This record gives sequence, structure tokens and C-alpha cells, in this order.
Amino acid sequence: MRAFVHRLAIIIGIVLAAVLTARPIEAQIRIKDIADVEGARDNQLVGYGLVVGLNGTGDNLMNALFTRQSLVGMLERLGVNTRDLENNLMTKNIAAVMVTANLPPFVRNGEHIDVTVSSLGDAKDLTGGTLMVTPLLAADGEVYAVAQGALVTGAIVAAGAAQKVTRNIPTTGRIPNGATIEREVPFDFANLRTLHLGLRNPDLTTGERIAAAINRTLGGGVARVSDMRTVTLDLGGRDPVDTLARIEDLTVVPDSPAVVVIDEATGTIVMGANVRISTVAIAQGNLTIRVTETPQVSQPGPLSGGQTVVVPRTNVQVGDDRNRKLAVLQSGTTLQDLVSSLNSLGVGPRDMITILQSIKAAGALQAELKVQ
Repeated sequence: MRAFVHRLAIIIGIVLAAVLTARPIEAQIRIKDIADVEGARDNQLVGYGLVVGLNGTGDNLMNALFTRQSLVGMLERLGVNTRDLENNLMTKNIAAVMVTANLPPFVRNGEHIDVTVSSLGDAKDLTGGTLMVTPLLAADGEVYAVAQGALVTGAIVAAGAAQKVTRNIPTTGRIPNGATIEREVPFDFANLRTLHLGLRNPDLTTGERIAAAINRTLGGGVARVSDMRTVTLDLGGRDPVDTLARIEDLTVVPDSPAVVVIDEATGTIVMGANVRISTVAIAQGNLTIRVTETPQVSQPGPLSGGQTVVVPRTNVQVGDDRNRKLAVLQSGTTLQDLVSSLNSLGVGPRDMITILQSIKAAGALQAELKVQ
């Protein structure tokens, strides 16, 4: 019995040692999630239109002259002549808007896409409005879609005599499936002889891993790395659609450079997994200055003929945390070690930003520091 317990203890010890010393399993990411097929991309569309049917929350036609001119032009195209009465148009149920949309690849004539509608003038609320027929143009000046439909803003505006509450943005809305495709973007995908995969995060190591995974599946020599962003596939007579369907679900472990991103406006710090730091000594202290104003009113006695005056009272306090010591931040082998070491100093995100910038200036931060 004792021998069995002894052997069991040895086995448990070996298992625990293996678990504690094992490296964490790195995430396997599909190729379709980290690379795009070059040439198959979205195209931006933009148009100018009018939203009608607003409940008195549209543009002021005396201020937004382009809205009034657009209204006159639209009515003339519909057979209503208001040119001579342009100055008398006072309706506030109309608003000039910009309409934007993304044209996905491989869409066909007659399909529908979503559009975003944004106020261009001084309209207060687009809720309940209807967008009139608006051509959407691409960068080449050609019309690729036509938008029309009822807006959905998702905004709530409640107002009283002395207070107004607004939730979300009432001057921007969307029209689901609000645009109809009128022109296709030509892209002959089926007859391609070469495929180019563009990495969303350029990296040579990641490119080599993608090429190796593809070559293991399709055979050697099919994929090669052209540059930091591009992996080129020589199809050699293979069907491009079948080839892409076979490789897009292959998984690789993407590599990433050591980067620390700092947003000083919000106090946000984001560190990559490969961030390392050399041994460095840090002393961080807080100097706090507090100025408090408590003015008092000096009131004269009754019938004294004096005046009521405000007497200033200012209290200035200076605090210096003298308990902070010079601390040695050991060389971090992992991101967890680095974060734990910085947290052990008892500093907040704002102070940590200053510390990271100082560590980088001292040459001890082995990573790129990006300040936004």
C-alpha cells in the first residue's frame, strides 16, 4: 500500500511539473481571418439627396440655401414649377442629406445593400423621414446604386419647457437594404491564374507560415511570400474557386511584432504578447496640490450703513508621497511578468504611461511604443 501511494505521489508530481512548465497553447487562426484576396474588395459609394416627411425638424430653408434649391429642382423634375415662388418656400419637413454605402465584391444587379444617411444642413431630427431617390456614385463618377426608403435612426428625443434629453444621434440614420445595385464591378475571378493573399497585419513570419500550410495541402511550390503583405499562389491550371475554398480554412499561428499602444486621452494601454523589458530601476512619486476656495460673506449689522462683501478664503495643501522607494523592475520574460511587475509598483494607468515612456527613453523597453 505504501509503495502504491509513493508511486502515485511521483506520478502526480511529474504531471504537475509538466503542467507548470508547459508553454501556453498558441491560437490557431484560419487564413480567411487574417488575409484577403487582393482584387476582391469593397468600393465606397456616396450621393446627395433629400429626406422628406419630417415633423418640423428639417432644415431651415432660410439658412440652408442648398436645401431650398434642391427642393425646387426636384419639384421641377416632377412637373411642379416653383422657381418664381422659391423665396416663399418655408417648409421644415425636408432636409438635405449625404448618403453613403459600401459596395461589396461580387454583388449583382438587383441586389440590395444598406445605406447610411447623415444630415447636411441644420436639421434637428431625421426620425420618421423618407429618403427620396438618390443615385450613389463611386470614385469614377459612375452610378452604381440607387437608394430610397424610410430611415431608422434609433434615437430618442424628449423635450420640455426647461430640459431636453437626447439618446443616440437623431441626425444620422440607416436604411436596411435601402439601395438597389444598378451596375456591377467587373472582376473575373474564375479565370485567374495567380492568387494574391493580402495579410491584414503585414509580417514576414506570418506569410511564411501561411505559405507553408498551403504548400502542405496543395503541394510544394504553389505558394510563396512576395513581400511582407503578400502571399502569391501559382494556380497552375487549378480552379481558383476550389483552391480558395480548400485553403481558407487552413489554420496557422500568426506572429506579431512587439508593440505598446498608448492612448493618453483615455489612459488606455495595450501591450502585445511579445513585449519584453530589460532590467531597470524605477522610482515613482506622486505630488498632489489641492487648492480649495471657500469664500465667505461679510454681512454688516442692521442700520450700520455698511455693505455686504465677499471675503475670499483659500486653502492650499501640498502632499508628497515619501513612502515610494526606488524599485528594480526585473527583466520580463512574458507579458504577464511585465504587467505584474508594473502593478507591483502600485501605479495607475496614467502613471504607467509615463513610466513606459521613460523606460523606452532609457532603452529598456524592447518594443515599439505608439502614442495616440
